[in-house]
Order: sequence, then structure tokens, then C-alpha cells
Amino acid sequence: MLAFNLRDVAREGLTVFCLGAHSDDIEIGCGGTLLRLKEMFPSLRFRWVVFSACGVRGQEARKAAELFSNGCEKEINLKTYRDGFLPYSGADVKESFEELKGLAKPDVIFTHWHGDAHQDHRLISELTWNTFRDHLILEYEIPKYDGDLSRPNVFVPLERPICERKVDYLFDAFESQRSKRWFDRETFLGLMRIRGMESNSPSGFAEAFHARKLLIQS
Repeated sequence: MLAFNLRDVAREGLTVFCLGAHSDDIEIGCGGTLLRLKEMFPSLRFRWVVFSACGVRGQEARKAAELFSNGCEKEINLKTYRDGFLPYSGADVKESFEELKGLAKPDVIFTHWHGDAHQDHRLISELTWNTFRDHLILEYEIPKYDGDLSRPNVFVPLERPICERKVDYLFDAFESQRSKRWFDRETFLGLMRIRGMESNSPSGFAEAFHARKLLIQS
């Protein structure tokens, strides 16, 4: 766990690592928060890593990363591990994390919730914690058929226009997912509305995360 020093961030800018198992995970899980951070820190720097982004899904992942990080310094890394089989490629995925360790130190890392029902998501969360032991890590949530939503402990209030823009970007970037029943505008807005209610957000909307340890310094 690393302290989130607001004074240093304001002076030096914010470096954010966004880690996702699949092409749309980052954007669904923390897209609104990323858009909010862009407003707060004009010199925001992104490193965007998607571990299963093959074919058209890779094209969609790159388009989404460009939309959500538009105007910011960024590096987008797309891996081509097989969807649903990440745990069985664990050694290779671990090597990818070792490569990330040697890069610029992030101020905050967004990754999957460790209790997620999807095996690919759980592996990415586990390797994030194994690799970045002295960093601030926020675990995002992905709504799904399995019904694995839990009780997050960190909330980011979001204004309604940011929530709408997040969902607009999702539908703009991930055309291959539009026909799926779970890929629904009201689902995405509804979860942010519930988290907004739970956090007493002034706008009524928020995204939520799990943090094992968090120390704020100013």
C-alpha cells in the first residue's frame, strides 16, 4: 500500500495504471472515475493494459482507451491471451506483470475485484497485488449474470454528464457487445445510481471500489 499524496499529485501530475482482463473491463469498472480524474488533473498520464484483446476486440479496446484517455499522455498495451483461459496461461501472464513492474511508478492502479466470479478477473487481481505490493490499488466491479456484486468501501461521486459520457463511450467503442443482454445502458447507469445512493453522492451517482489499505496525505 502506498499513500496517495495529494500535494505531490497536484505538483507532479498523476500516473494511473489501468489493468483489465478483457477489452471492456476497465471502461465498465472505472470509466467514470477516469473521466473525473482527467478533469481534476490535466497532466494525467495513463498506462492502459488489456490482457485478452484479440482481433476485433483488440481494435475495440484501443478505440475505448483513446476515448477515455483523450488529451492525456498514454501508453496502450494490448495482450492476446485467450479469453476465459488466463489462469491456464498463468506463467506467461505473470511475465507480463514483471515487465510492468519495471516501468514508471504509478500513483494509483485500477484492477479487478479479488472476489470476482470470473476466473480471468481474479487472476489479474491476484497478480496485481503480487506485483505491486507498495502501491495504491483500487479494485473495480463488473456487473454480470453471476450476481457477484459485494460491499465496496471506496466511492467516487460522479456528475450525471460524466456517467452519460461513460456509457456513450462504451456503446461507441464496443460494437461487438451491443447485442448481449448484459450490455445495457440502464444496467451501467443503474449500478452507478445504486453506488451514488450508498455514498450519498450529491448527484446521485458514483462508482465504487475495494481498497485493502488507503492512506491519504496532504
